[in-house]
Amino acid sequence: MIGINITALTRLTYAVAPSFVARGGGTIINIASVVGIAAEMLNGVYSASKSYVIFFGHSLQKDLADKGVRVQTVLPGATATEFWEIAGYAAQKTAAITMSPEDVVDAALVGLDSGELVTIPGLHDGDVWEHWEADRRELSKKFGNAKPAARYGVKPATAA
Repeated sequence: MIGINITALTRLTYAVAPSFVARGGGTIINIASVVGIAAEMLNGVYSASKSYVIFFGHSLQKDLADKGVRVQTVLPGATATEFWEIAGYAAQKTAAITMSPEDVVDAALVGLDSGELVTIPGLHDGDVWEHWEADRRELSKKFGNAKPAARYGVKPATAA
């Protein structure tokens, strides 16, 4: 799972990115999953590997945007693929929460055309994601402190 979801995705991305940069344009679309931000919904390794895809995409967006390379990360939910039969959960393929692969692809392409950096086909209120991302980015600005937070009761060491 790590080999496919992380290693292969990273190698393939780095295989095409230099060509896209050299020609001044291109598009990379990586498939993550909603469990990348809701790890408690599924297997820990799968969820963690999909979290990697999400944040790798954010990093690529930052690194490649000014070079004409677009990066989109798609976060589908349950999708009606052969995965369910292989995993022994055939009934999940027809569950009310399971989207058709065609609908996932169509939504992803519309998201790409509209300039979304992250497309979540099953999320009906897109503002929720925008607010979550804004909050995450604001929070990240508060991590760089040389002293432990007061709530830990740690007396900071003096600099040598």
